[in-house]
Amino acid sequence: MLLTIDVGNTQIVLGMYTADAGLETAEDGLAATWRVSTVSERTEDELGIMIQGLLAGYGWSWNEAITGVAVSSGVPRVTTTIRRMVERYFDFEPIVLGPGVKTGLSILYDNPREVGADRIANGVGAFDLFGGPSIVVDFGTGTTFDAISAAGEYMGGAIAPGVEVSMDALSGRASALAAIELVEPRSVIGKSTVESLQSGALYGFAGQVDGIVERMVESMGQSTVLATGGLAGLIAPYTKSIEHVEPWLTLHGLRLIWQRNQ
Repeated sequence: MLLTIDVGNTQIVLGMYTADAGLETAEDGLAATWRVSTVSERTEDELGIMIQGLLAGYGWSWNEAITGVAVSSGVPRVTTTIRRMVERYFDFEPIVLGPGVKTGLSILYDNPREVGADRIANGVGAFDLFGGPSIVVDFGTGTTFDAISAAGEYMGGAIAPGVEVSMDALSGRASALAAIELVEPRSVIGKSTVESLQSGALYGFAGQVDGIVERMVESMGQSTVLATGGLAGLIAPYTKSIEHVEPWLTLHGLRLIWQRNQ
Protein backbone atom coordinates (compact mmCIF):
# COMPACT_ATOMS: atom_id res chain seq x y z
CA MET A 1 0.00 0.00 0.00
CA LEU A 2 1.06 3.58 -0.64
CA LEU A 3 1.18 6.06 2.24
CA THR A 4 0.65 9.63 1.02
CA ILE A 5 1.54 12.52 3.34
CA ASP A 6 0.64 16.17 2.77
CA VAL A 7 2.31 18.42 5.33
CA GLY A 8 0.73 21.84 5.79
CA ASN A 9 1.58 24.58 8.23
CA THR A 10 -1.41 23.70 10.41
CA GLN A 11 -2.25 20.08 9.69
CA ILE A 12 -0.76 16.92 8.21
CA VAL A 13 -3.11 14.88 6.04
CA LEU A 14 -2.28 11.20 5.52
CA GLY A 15 -3.91 8.70 3.19
CA MET A 16 -3.42 5.01 2.45
CA TYR A 17 -3.99 3.77 -1.12
CA THR A 18 -4.18 0.13 -2.09
CA ALA A 19 -1.54 -0.92 -4.61
CA ASP A 20 -4.06 -2.03 -7.23
CA ALA A 21 -6.25 1.09 -6.96
CA GLY A 22 -7.83 2.54 -10.06
CA LEU A 23 -7.32 6.17 -11.01
CA GLU A 24 -10.75 7.35 -12.11
CA THR A 25 -11.46 9.35 -8.94
CA ALA A 26 -9.38 10.70 -6.07
CA GLU A 27 -11.08 8.21 -3.74
CA ASP A 28 -10.36 5.08 -5.79
CA GLY A 29 -8.42 2.74 -3.54
CA LEU A 30 -8.24 5.27 -0.71
CA ALA A 31 -8.52 2.88 2.21
CA ALA A 32 -8.09 5.38 5.06
CA THR A 33 -7.33 9.04 5.76
CA TRP A 34 -6.23 10.94 8.84
CA ARG A 35 -5.67 14.57 9.87
CA VAL A 36 -3.19 15.39 12.65
CA SER A 37 -1.70 18.63 13.90
CA THR A 38 1.60 19.76 12.39
CA VAL A 39 4.18 19.63 15.19
CA SER A 40 7.66 20.49 13.97
CA GLU A 41 9.27 19.24 17.18
CA ARG A 42 8.25 15.60 16.65
CA THR A 43 11.22 13.28 16.17
CA GLU A 44 11.30 10.56 13.51
CA ASP A 45 10.57 7.97 16.20
CA GLU A 46 7.58 9.90 17.56
CA LEU A 47 6.24 10.32 14.04
CA GLY A 48 6.76 6.62 13.36
CA ILE A 49 4.94 5.59 16.54
CA MET A 50 2.05 7.91 15.66
CA ILE A 51 1.67 6.45 12.16
CA GLN A 52 2.03 2.94 13.50
CA GLY A 53 -0.83 3.62 15.90
CA LEU A 54 -3.05 5.04 13.14
CA LEU A 55 -2.51 1.96 10.99
CA ALA A 56 -3.11 -0.40 13.91
CA GLY A 57 -6.59 1.06 14.25
CA TYR A 58 -7.33 -0.52 10.86
CA GLY A 59 -5.58 -3.78 11.69
CA TRP A 60 -2.54 -3.03 9.54
CA SER A 61 1.07 -3.75 10.43
CA TRP A 62 3.01 -0.89 8.91
CA ASN A 63 6.17 -2.82 8.04
CA GLU A 64 3.99 -5.19 6.01
CA ALA A 65 1.34 -2.78 4.69
CA ILE A 66 3.43 0.14 3.46
CA THR A 67 5.34 -0.42 0.22
CA GLY A 68 5.82 3.24 -0.76
CA VAL A 69 5.65 6.75 0.69
CA ALA A 70 4.92 9.96 -1.24
CA VAL A 71 5.24 13.36 0.44
CA SER A 72 4.39 16.98 -0.27
CA SER A 73 5.50 19.40 2.41
CA GLY A 74 5.65 23.11 3.05
CA VAL A 75 7.44 22.66 6.39
CA PRO A 76 11.12 21.81 5.81
CA ARG A 77 11.75 20.59 9.35
CA VAL A 78 8.92 18.07 9.10
CA THR A 79 10.12 17.03 5.63
CA THR A 80 13.49 16.12 7.13
CA THR A 81 11.81 14.19 9.95
CA ILE A 82 9.71 12.18 7.49
CA ARG A 83 12.79 11.33 5.41
CA ARG A 84 14.59 10.11 8.55
CA MET A 85 11.55 8.13 9.67
CA VAL A 86 11.28 6.31 6.34
CA GLU A 87 15.03 5.65 6.23
CA ARG A 88 14.93 4.26 9.77
CA TYR A 89 11.96 1.94 9.42
CA PHE A 90 11.78 0.99 5.72
CA ASP A 91 14.05 -0.32 2.98
CA PHE A 92 13.13 2.32 0.38
CA GLU A 93 13.35 6.05 -0.18
CA PRO A 94 10.24 8.22 -0.01
CA ILE A 95 9.21 10.26 -3.05
CA VAL A 96 9.38 13.84 -1.72
CA LEU A 97 7.86 16.27 -4.20
CA GLY A 98 10.47 18.79 -5.25
CA PRO A 99 13.13 19.50 -7.88
CA GLY A 100 14.08 16.40 -9.86
CA VAL A 101 10.81 14.56 -9.21
CA LYS A 102 8.77 13.69 -12.31
CA THR A 103 5.30 15.24 -12.13
CA GLY A 104 4.16 15.42 -15.76
CA LEU A 105 3.24 19.06 -15.18
CA SER A 106 5.17 21.88 -16.85
CA ILE A 107 5.78 24.76 -14.42
CA LEU A 108 5.50 28.24 -15.94
CA TYR A 109 6.32 30.12 -12.73
CA ASP A 110 9.24 32.58 -13.07
CA ASN A 111 11.07 30.45 -10.50
CA PRO A 112 9.56 26.94 -10.43
CA ARG A 113 11.26 26.22 -7.08
CA GLU A 114 9.00 28.79 -5.42
CA VAL A 115 5.81 26.82 -6.09
CA GLY A 116 4.57 24.95 -3.03
CA ALA A 117 4.68 21.17 -3.31
CA ASP A 118 1.00 20.88 -2.40
CA ARG A 119 0.08 23.27 -5.22
CA ILE A 120 1.94 21.07 -7.71
CA ALA A 121 0.22 17.95 -6.38
CA ASN A 122 -3.14 19.71 -6.67
CA GLY A 123 -2.38 20.65 -10.26
CA VAL A 124 -1.39 17.09 -11.16
CA GLY A 125 -4.54 15.70 -9.55
CA ALA A 126 -6.84 18.30 -11.11
CA PHE A 127 -5.49 17.81 -14.62
CA ASP A 128 -5.83 14.04 -14.28
CA LEU A 129 -9.45 14.24 -13.12
CA PHE A 130 -10.78 17.20 -15.13
CA GLY A 131 -8.19 18.17 -17.71
CA GLY A 132 -7.67 21.85 -18.44
CA PRO A 133 -8.10 24.69 -18.30
CA SER A 134 -8.88 24.23 -14.61
CA ILE A 135 -8.61 26.29 -11.44
CA VAL A 136 -7.93 24.74 -8.04
CA VAL A 137 -8.98 26.60 -4.88
CA ASP A 138 -7.27 25.12 -1.81
CA PHE A 139 -8.63 26.18 1.58
CA GLY A 140 -5.70 25.71 3.92
CA THR A 141 -3.64 27.95 6.20
CA GLY A 142 -3.67 30.22 3.17
CA THR A 143 -6.28 30.09 0.42
CA THR A 144 -4.47 29.34 -2.83
CA PHE A 145 -5.73 29.61 -6.40
CA ASP A 146 -3.88 27.61 -9.06
CA ALA A 147 -4.39 27.75 -12.83
CA ILE A 148 -3.77 24.72 -15.05
CA SER A 149 -3.80 25.17 -18.83
CA ALA A 150 -5.40 22.90 -21.43
CA ALA A 151 -1.90 21.63 -22.23
CA GLY A 152 -1.24 20.55 -18.64
CA GLU A 153 0.90 23.53 -17.67
CA TYR A 154 0.98 25.06 -14.22
CA MET A 155 0.40 28.70 -15.13
CA GLY A 156 0.57 30.31 -11.68
CA GLY A 157 -2.10 31.59 -9.34
CA ALA A 158 -2.94 33.69 -6.31
CA ILE A 159 -2.49 33.38 -2.53
CA ALA A 160 -4.78 34.95 0.07
CA PRO A 161 -4.92 34.64 3.88
CA GLY A 162 -6.77 31.50 4.93
CA VAL A 163 -10.18 31.46 6.58
CA GLU A 164 -9.04 30.36 10.04
CA VAL A 165 -5.95 32.58 9.97
CA SER A 166 -8.08 35.61 9.13
CA MET A 167 -10.64 34.85 11.84
CA ASP A 168 -7.91 34.25 14.44
CA ALA A 169 -6.30 37.57 13.52
CA LEU A 170 -9.64 39.38 13.85
CA SER A 171 -10.45 37.94 17.28
CA GLY A 172 -6.86 38.53 18.40
CA ARG A 173 -6.87 42.20 17.41
CA ALA A 174 -10.42 43.05 18.50
CA SER A 175 -10.97 42.27 22.18
CA ALA A 176 -14.77 42.43 21.85
CA LEU A 177 -14.84 39.81 19.08
CA ALA A 178 -14.42 36.26 20.33
CA ALA A 179 -13.67 33.17 18.27
CA ILE A 180 -16.80 31.69 16.69
CA GLU A 181 -17.99 28.46 15.11
CA LEU A 182 -18.07 28.79 11.33
CA VAL A 183 -21.65 27.85 10.49
CA GLU A 184 -24.30 29.53 8.36
CA PRO A 185 -26.12 32.33 10.20
CA ARG A 186 -29.89 32.73 10.06
CA SER A 187 -29.50 35.64 7.66
CA VAL A 188 -26.78 37.51 5.80
CA ILE A 189 -27.85 40.45 7.98
CA GLY A 190 -26.63 39.24 11.37
CA LYS A 191 -28.80 39.98 14.42
CA SER A 192 -25.95 39.46 16.88
CA THR A 193 -22.18 39.83 16.92
CA VAL A 194 -21.75 36.09 16.45
CA GLU A 195 -24.11 36.00 13.46
CA SER A 196 -22.47 39.09 11.98
CA LEU A 197 -19.06 37.41 12.22
CA GLN A 198 -20.43 34.21 10.69
CA SER A 199 -22.00 36.17 7.84
CA GLY A 200 -18.82 38.10 7.18
CA ALA A 201 -16.72 34.95 7.22
CA LEU A 202 -18.83 32.60 5.08
CA TYR A 203 -20.17 35.09 2.55
CA GLY A 204 -17.04 37.20 2.60
CA PHE A 205 -14.70 34.34 1.75
CA ALA A 206 -17.17 32.96 -0.78
CA GLY A 207 -17.22 36.37 -2.47
CA GLN A 208 -13.43 36.50 -2.44
CA VAL A 209 -13.27 33.13 -4.21
CA ASP A 210 -15.79 34.17 -6.84
CA GLY A 211 -14.03 37.47 -7.45
CA ILE A 212 -10.58 35.97 -7.95
CA VAL A 213 -11.88 33.06 -10.03
CA GLU A 214 -13.81 35.47 -12.26
CA ARG A 215 -10.65 37.46 -12.99
CA MET A 216 -8.64 34.30 -13.64
CA VAL A 217 -11.28 33.03 -16.08
CA GLU A 218 -11.14 36.37 -17.91
CA SER A 219 -7.41 35.76 -18.36
CA MET A 220 -7.35 32.05 -19.22
CA GLY A 221 -10.81 31.30 -20.63
CA GLN A 222 -13.65 29.11 -19.43
CA SER A 223 -12.29 26.68 -16.85
CA THR A 224 -13.36 23.87 -14.55
CA VAL A 225 -13.22 25.16 -10.96
CA LEU A 226 -12.67 22.75 -8.10
CA ALA A 227 -11.96 23.10 -4.41
CA THR A 228 -9.94 21.12 -1.91
CA GLY A 229 -8.57 21.57 1.59
CA GLY A 230 -9.99 21.22 5.08
CA LEU A 231 -12.57 24.01 4.76
CA ALA A 232 -13.58 23.42 1.14
CA GLY A 233 -16.80 21.70 2.11
CA LEU A 234 -17.73 24.64 4.34
CA ILE A 235 -17.13 27.55 1.94
CA ALA A 236 -17.80 25.99 -1.48
CA PRO A 237 -21.61 25.76 -1.12
CA TYR A 238 -21.79 29.56 -0.75
CA THR A 239 -19.77 30.28 -3.90
CA LYS A 240 -21.09 30.60 -7.43
CA SER A 241 -17.91 29.48 -9.18
CA ILE A 242 -16.84 26.20 -7.54
CA GLU A 243 -18.19 23.20 -9.48
CA HIS A 244 -16.51 20.28 -7.71
CA VAL A 245 -15.24 19.61 -4.20
CA GLU A 246 -12.36 17.11 -4.06
CA PRO A 247 -11.20 16.83 -0.42
CA TRP A 248 -8.43 14.34 -1.27
CA LEU A 249 -7.11 16.04 -4.41
CA THR A 250 -3.61 16.57 -3.01
CA LEU A 251 -3.30 12.92 -2.01
CA HIS A 252 -4.50 11.86 -5.46
CA GLY A 253 -1.81 14.03 -7.04
CA LEU A 254 0.81 12.47 -4.78
CA ARG A 255 -0.34 8.98 -5.79
CA LEU A 256 0.06 9.88 -9.47
CA ILE A 257 3.49 11.42 -8.89
CA TRP A 258 4.64 8.35 -6.96
CA GLN A 259 3.58 6.10 -9.85
CA ARG A 260 5.40 8.31 -12.38
CA ASN A 261 8.64 7.95 -10.43
CA GLN A 262 8.71 4.16 -10.20
